[in-house]
Amino acid sequence: MSIRILEQRLGDYACRTAQEEEQALREITQEVILAALGRTEFFSQAAFHGGTCLRIFHQLNRFSEDLDFVLQKPSSSFELGAFLIQVAKELEAYGYALEIQERSSLETPVKKAFLKDDSIGRILELHHLRADRFMKKIRIKLEIDTNPPEGAIHQTAYLNFPFLSSVTIHDPASLFAGKLHALLCREYLKGRDWYDFLWYAARRTKVNASLLSHALMQSGPWKGKTLSVDDDWLLTALNQRIDSIDWPQAARDVQRFLKPQELPSLSLWTRDVFRTQAASLFLK
Repeated sequence: MSIRILEQRLGDYACRTAQEEEQALREITQEVILAALGRTEFFSQAAFHGGTCLRIFHQLNRFSEDLDFVLQKPSSSFELGAFLIQVAKELEAYGYALEIQERSSLETPVKKAFLKDDSIGRILELHHLRADRFMKKIRIKLEIDTNPPEGAIHQTAYLNFPFLSSVTIHDPASLFAGKLHALLCREYLKGRDWYDFLWYAARRTKVNASLLSHALMQSGPWKGKTLSVDDDWLLTALNQRIDSIDWPQAARDVQRFLKPQELPSLSLWTRDVFRTQAASLFLK
């Protein structure tokens, strides 16, 4: 019966290609993992953030790959293993066989450069038996920051699939602060950062300046520096970053995460468009 629930959910996606089906199955699997974590004490210690959080709880219209978490309070002794054992047991009922790998075994040197030394990473290798066809393999990266910057605001959100569960998440202003830290500090170009930025800008989302300030001082080019992250500072930093981006390359990078109807808008990705959107955040 549990496998049937997943089959029905996959059918709701009305996938037209094998790639769309793979993305849909990954998204469904992410929600099953979150719900399984919600049945443990995980969210009494950790919070969900990042692009997948934005997709699930705020309807961001792009595919996502990873599950990103942050401890609510720093802890060098946090252990992830016990939670994953419980998740594996829960996933069995939905037709999944879970294998866990160390993150470092699959990270490239470039992408590893942005990961914090005090984060815990695992690669979840999941095999799902499709009742009507074949065994599908899904790979999901799970990352937990064990030494988070100060200033995040937490909320309780609820998942309805595959069963009702509660998840602790960052509020929108804190999610935006995390995204701004990524796009200002990441050592490689990630088109998804800028797609998400447009989403936040279109909604005139407020920025949790306290969280952003602490994050910038903790890691990245401003590490260890005392900053006053006001509107003027942030707009200047954003414009400098925008001016440095190869926008055709950024557009190509995000293509595979978008649905076909969104692809034409990528032709509009230029320096002037992003400067205009950045300025819109600070209009009174």
